[in-house]
Amino acid sequence: MPRYEYRCRQCDTQFELNRPMAESGAPASCPDGHGDTVKLLSTVAVGRASGSSAGSAASAPQPVGGGGGGCCGGGCCG
Repeated sequence: MPRYEYRCRQCDTQFELNRPMAESGAPASCPDGHGDTVKLLSTVAVGRASGSSAGSAASAPQPVGGGGGGCCGGGCCG
């Protein structure tokens, strides 16, 4: 189940809730019971496994489809 971060506008407390994706936009009360909260945009850090060398483009996996075009392999981006 995904974890979402929130901040209370009234007391400035940051807190996390585990909830289904279908409920991600539902209102959330802070631990002190205040209802004026905002969902924060979380970032995810992705790193390399230890022992792999940075800048080793020759060993990087190649995209399936073989064509250029960035994210979609040239099918709709041109």
